[in-house]
Amino acid sequence: MSHKFKVGQRVSRPRLGLPGDRGTDEVFEVLRLMPEDQTGEPSYRIRTQGGERAIRESDLVAAPQS
Repeated sequence: MSHKFKVGQRVSRPRLGLPGDRGTDEVFEVLRLMPEDQTGEPSYRIRTQGGERAIRESDLVAAPQS
């Protein structure tokens, strides 16, 4: 499986409207493409307000261009 997003692309984590959902309307920047995990899903390093973190591709959507 190849990566859907590119380094430098702006992405966000959508709110799903489910109880306990911690999605945000924040926009993040993709810093690095990471290898696929054991399930074959690609992941990324993204820049957050607190630094950077790893996140799976299925938890991201492309951010609207402003």
